[in-house]
Amino acid sequence: HDCETHKLHHAPSAKKRALLDTLCDLCENITMASIGSVGRWLGRMGAMSHAGASAQIGRRQALCLQRRSQSTSSHVSPLTHTQAAYEYLNRGDFRKVTDEDVAFFKTTLSDRQVITENPELMHHCEDWLGQYRGVGSVVLRPKTVEECSTILKHCNERELAVTLQGGNTGLVGGSVPVFDEVVISTSLMNNIISLDPVANVLICEAGCILQTLDEFASEHNCIMPLDLGAKGSCQIGGNVSTNAGGLRFLRYGSLHATVLGLEVVLADGTILDMLTTLPKNNTGYDLKQVFIGAEGTLGLVTKVAIKLPVKPQAINLAFLGCESFDDVLKTVYSAKRGLAEVLSAFEFLDNNSAAITLEKLGIRTPIGDYPFYTLIETHGSVDSHDNEKLHAFLEEAMGEGYVADGVVAQDSAQMSQIWALREGITESLTKSGTVYKYDVSLPLEDFYNLVETMRERVGDLALVCCGYGHLGDGNLHLNIVGENPSDELRDAIEPFVYEYIAERRGSVSAEHGLGVMKPNYIHYSRSPQEIQVMKSIKEIFDPKGILQPYKTLPTKY
Repeated sequence: HDCETHKLHHAPSAKKRALLDTLCDLCENITMASIGSVGRWLGRMGAMSHAGASAQIGRRQALCLQRRSQSTSSHVSPLTHTQAAYEYLNRGDFRKVTDEDVAFFKTTLSDRQVITENPELMHHCEDWLGQYRGVGSVVLRPKTVEECSTILKHCNERELAVTLQGGNTGLVGGSVPVFDEVVISTSLMNNIISLDPVANVLICEAGCILQTLDEFASEHNCIMPLDLGAKGSCQIGGNVSTNAGGLRFLRYGSLHATVLGLEVVLADGTILDMLTTLPKNNTGYDLKQVFIGAEGTLGLVTKVAIKLPVKPQAINLAFLGCESFDDVLKTVYSAKRGLAEVLSAFEFLDNNSAAITLEKLGIRTPIGDYPFYTLIETHGSVDSHDNEKLHAFLEEAMGEGYVADGVVAQDSAQMSQIWALREGITESLTKSGTVYKYDVSLPLEDFYNLVETMRERVGDLALVCCGYGHLGDGNLHLNIVGENPSDELRDAIEPFVYEYIAERRGSVSAEHGLGVMKPNYIHYSRSPQEIQVMKSIKEIFDPKGILQPYKTLPTKY
């Protein structure tokens, strides 16, 4: 893999640079998402030695290679082609990539930016969970917007289908080809352009890693407004294109609010410059909004201007145990009332989620065994003020009995340990078998009822049925694990899970998008009229349909 894509532009210390160099040396044959998982560990390694970091990375490399060599193991999902898993998909009437096309791409880009051979080609054609895989014909890695424009203009004229790819950390198959699409990766478009220290506006290219941006922002007394478990490998262009939510959504809101401007290349190669840094611009239609969350179906995001919150001077994190989900709801209501302006995150996980993380990663809860757990984080400017509010909240919660036990992190190391428990759930589940993942929004009163209903419905067909997520904004991650891929288990889940959500006016996709997994379930959350307007917008921006075919919009609704 191209090691340059994993180095920070503004490493905060020589130790971090050394750790990253070690990571790059060890990771040549590991997928981007696997490297990103190690990258997330680096954020917690402030006190770890160079040798300790190398050992961690080496173990991760060995695990990844073992997973690839044991793809038929009962605890690993066999990697099948997406087109086989979704039998109703038929290859569109697109042309195939020819030697002449590849020759054109090599005249536009350097040979190093055009990938046509395995194993590197295949790295871009499968997702990190091993659930989606395309054939792939060529991967292009442009460095400039002009190169993107030339490539897309050629693909549009030749009617070559295109898959747009950032960090490839998605969970719905949106970033990998379905058939033999041209893959355009933004991994080399990773320059930070500017940060206005007065307006707190960052401008950067789409391929910048989220964690890199967060560390750069920190040096300028700011933070990124979003924080994801995949921040060590996900790219800001992909975050914007999927309208990623994450852990800070409760406090800092949606990217629809924090993104001030975009540069986008349309399907025909037109460069659409909307890279304003103004928080107010009420002149006609706000076109950038249609590209945020469009999952690349309308254009390729190449630059982003984003408003940054000021770095909090006081951060607190509490980990609490509750005896029932009713107690969890009382806790979130009390936190929103009592912590109000300093509340930055309210995360939730059930006992099954905590147990699987202990079993697979050895990460324990810092308190006893309880049916439900919550993580409450505050961001503020005065430590004494925030501590007073937090302890008043905890005193009330424990006095009223809806919090049974809890701990407040005393330093950054303890905070990292607590967050590792929450962020390690996805990896733990992946190690347990075939995972059926559902990222949904529900009213809070129905939030956990879905998990209990599905647990009863799937019964012995599943090894694990658990729920966790962003309770503060009603976003549930329902995960059901089977020993092997099973049509019987999937049929027990779908479409029942979507019908359940629709009856309660929830959303079948809260933050992960639709990708190739959910386009034909969009009608459970959107009306026929809304879907028709979406199709009309797609026709305007991409009349030949070359961008992200088979994804986001329904093929049979």
